[in-house]
Formats: sequence, structure tokens, C-alpha cells
Amino acid sequence: MVAAGLLAFALFTVALGAPLLREPLHVHDARSAAPNGYKANGAPHPDTVLTLRLALKQSDPSGLVEKLYDVSTPGGGNYRQYLSKTEIEKYTTPSAESLAAVTEWLDRNGVKATPGATGQWLHIEVPVAKANAMLDAEFSVFEHPETGVSAIRTLAYSVPASVQPHLDFIYPATAFPVKATRGAANVYQASNAARNSTQMRRAGVDASCNAAMTPACLQGLYNIPTTPATQTSNTLAVSSFESSFASSTDLKSFLSQFRTDMSSDTAFGVQAVDGGVNNESQASVEGSLDIQYTVGMATNVPTTFFTVGSDEGDLTGLLDLVNTLISQETAPTAFTTSFGFPEALVPEDIASNLCSAFAVLGTRGTSVFFSSGDSGVDDGEGGECTVFRPTFPSGCPFVTVVGATQGVAPEIAAPISSGGFSNFFPTPQYQSDAVSSYLSALGSTNAGLFNTTGRAYPDVSAAGTSYQVVINGTVTSVSGTSASTPLFASVVALLNDRLIAAGQPTMGFLNPFLYSQGKNALNDITEGSNPGCNTNGFPAANGWDPVTGLGTPDFSKLLGLLKLS
Repeated sequence: MVAAGLLAFALFTVALGAPLLREPLHVHDARSAAPNGYKANGAPHPDTVLTLRLALKQSDPSGLVEKLYDVSTPGGGNYRQYLSKTEIEKYTTPSAESLAAVTEWLDRNGVKATPGATGQWLHIEVPVAKANAMLDAEFSVFEHPETGVSAIRTLAYSVPASVQPHLDFIYPATAFPVKATRGAANVYQASNAARNSTQMRRAGVDASCNAAMTPACLQGLYNIPTTPATQTSNTLAVSSFESSFASSTDLKSFLSQFRTDMSSDTAFGVQAVDGGVNNESQASVEGSLDIQYTVGMATNVPTTFFTVGSDEGDLTGLLDLVNTLISQETAPTAFTTSFGFPEALVPEDIASNLCSAFAVLGTRGTSVFFSSGDSGVDDGEGGECTVFRPTFPSGCPFVTVVGATQGVAPEIAAPISSGGFSNFFPTPQYQSDAVSSYLSALGSTNAGLFNTTGRAYPDVSAAGTSYQVVINGTVTSVSGTSASTPLFASVVALLNDRLIAAGQPTMGFLNPFLYSQGKNALNDITEGSNPGCNTNGFPAANGWDPVTGLGTPDFSKLLGLLKLS
């Protein structure tokens, strides 16, 4: 009778799809507590279905980085010889062994996986009860009373030893929703010191530009041409998060007022990610700024507004957006984002995965730009800071980070311009000399407040105050690195147009070029600082500095370095 009972129990177990001899599990990821503000509020219903993404190990991540530098370093035999989508997949696609190990484990647990946007990702849907069992986890409902955000997460999960070497992480099991911080400060105004300067203005730049920055001001300040681009294969991607919308009607009004040499009917494309929409009747500061100072500066460069609608937080949206771009047969030639995150709130494995994705885009010939942020040496999270807090993806060495300046006579660092040193990523070789020189001159200032061996940012900067933007029919003055970033991306988009017209590849990942040859075509900014955390922050200085980077662009000089004639 006992034997019959055991047999019945065994059959019942098999019927549920659980293995009789379970492989021991080992902790794969764990955190000590939920992020500040989140509180556990009981267990979800065991039948609640979780959507989880499994990131498998890339087959050759070090080879990917080596190839990125190979195609991005001036003077090399493969400089600007970019890889196709198929060619790059030999570095990023998980090995057959990894795919088999993970899928066999899922099969043993009765879980069916579907492929993600790229070969590195598998997506699964599992009830909470099964997720808890197969991952030795305790998924709970966590709520953030201040924001109203609710999420089902676990503080730890485990996988079998046979799976561990092949699995990067499971998302968002232990990763809590993170809202992006915008690089736009609508109420910020440039200081009087910059506005009232009597020093010689840069040729062609009117004094009124100190108080109201327009396309004409920027063209004069940075020698940006009004000549229309001609190459349709040259594309500029603009990202949008947090329900940030752009209006075609506002763009028409903007062009009618500030770019009378352009057709006011010039349009932008829209592409949705994660169900995003572009609600033109609710144009936002961010969306309006980004579109008007890409379409309105990169004259006739095809521009697409990527609107991201993820309900799992902006970090999920950024993952999905970048993987969407990677999955396309033809990647954009320039990609600009005016949003970022406090680095401390981004799980380090997610940060590394995203940084690797930016390396993929660079290897395919995309110039990737991110704003540094608008909080000086802080990260925009709020609250008190006792050490400098970096932003993300600013710390990723495979993106070009843009800070902000103010004024035209002289042009100096904007106090809001975020800059500093990553706590995740080390100083890359291409900037090691520049950073070392700055730190030597800095001496003991701010000692102990930042990671002296971290990836330093920003790389470059541009004007970031008092941009004239049409928002819901009204001209508004907007400031921030959200202004400087699309402007710098537009300069590069116009350079790409000239390159393609001359039968040459686009500029791609810029940083090795900028820190070697390119710095000679930039305006070095040597005045100002970025205060924060109860300090004066970092001072601007000769050469690179963590406020304005290597300086602001000069289109004519950059074009000259390309030697197209």
C-alpha cells in the first residue's frame, strides 16, 4: 500500500512537469535589499504570469570590443571598415552549447522560450509558483509609495551549475523599475557673467544669442552649414522616453520662425518600441527640443523619432530600443538620447549588457550620443550626496557623452553640466592620457569624492542654455544637456552626409578619433565648473575636463580633418 502511494505521488509529480531528480541550484544573482523607497507588500497570486528575459552569454565579448577599436581608431588598416549585421553576430550570438544548456533546462521545467530581438535573448512566461520553484526564488510584490510604482521582483534567484556558465542574467528578476532622468532643465537660465561679457564674440554670433539660442546662433557659433544634406542612407535616430512627444505642427512653426531657408513642411519619421506612441496633441519639452534641434540643425538628414512605451520602467525601454536598432539590417548612422539614469540604480550586469550593445552599434558604424545630465557632479536622483554620484550610460566607454556650455563671449561651462567618473567602468585607453593630465593638475581637490580610475565623462560639449523651442504653439526657452546632445549629433550627421557623398564610410564610434585627431577641431572650454554635493565640483581647464570634455564642435575644422577634397 505504501509502495502504491509512492508510485502515485511520483506519477503526480511527473504530470506537473517537475523532474524527479532535481539538479542542485546555485545562487546566480542576489541583492541585499530592495532599492530605497520600495517596500515588500506580500506575495503575488501564484498563478500570476511573469514575463522574464534570459540574457545568454555572448560568444566572444572581448573580440567584439577589440573589433570596435579596430574599426574606430584612426591610422589603423581597418579604420571605418564597419561590420554588417551578419558579421557582427559571430561575436554576439551565444554558442550552440550555451543555447542548448539553457533550453534543455527550460524544457525540463516545462517552460517554452521564444527568441528576443537579438540572438542573445530568450523570453519566457511563467507563473509565479513555477518561477519560485525553478529559480529557488521568492517573488514578492514591491511598492514605491511616493511614485505609485508596483513591481513583482525577487531579491535572489538560483540556477543549476550546468546553466550558470551560459547565462548572463534573468531580467528583470532582481532589477527594479528605474525612471530615466531628463537632461532638460526648462527653468534654468544662464548666469549673468556669461550674458554680460564684453569679450570679443566669435565671428558671426550676435550678442542676443547669450539670452536666446537659435539655429542661426548655433550655426555661427560652430560653423554649421545650412547646405541641405543629400544622402538618404544617412539616418539620425532620436530616442524618446517618459511619454515625451513631438509635434509636427510645432516643428512647422519652429522652421517657419527660425529656419526660413528650409521648407516648413520638413517632416520626421516615427517608430514605436514597446507600444510607444507619439501624442502630438501633448507635445513635451523634451520631445519638442530633440526634434526641433535635429531636424532644424541637420538640414534634410532623414530623422526618426523612436518613441518607447515600456510599462516596466525606462531601463527596460532602453534595452528594447537598443536591441531593436541592433536587429535592423541597416543601423542608423547617428543615435542621440537625452535621457539617463543614476548609475547606482542600474544593476551592474544590466549596465554591462547595455554597454556591450552600444559597442555593437559602434562596430556597425553608428555614432551613439548620450547627454551627461543636468546635476553637476551629482546624478539627479535627489537627496543628500556625500560623494560624487555618476550617471549612466555616461560611464560606458563606447558612447560619446555630451556636456553643456553657456554664453558666446566667452563660451564657458554651464554649471548644470554633469561630469565625473564611473564606479562601474575603468578609464579606457583612448582617454587615459587626457584624464591623467587633468587629475595631475587637479591635485587634492575633491580627493576621496570620486573614483579616479573610472571612465571619465563628458567627452565633448555644446551650447546648452536658452534654446528657443516651440512647445504647443508657444516659443519657450529651454536649457540642459538635452539641448547640447542633439546639437552635437546633428553636427556629426552633417559630416556623415559629406562622407557618404564622397563614397566614404560614416564616422561611427567617435571617441578614439576625438581624443587623438578630433580634439584639434574642437573649441577648448577653460572657464566654469559643475558644482554639486556641497562642493564647487570640477573646474574646467585646458584640454579635457569633467565638465565640458574636450570642448565644443567646429564643423569646418572637423570637416577639414576628414580630408574629403
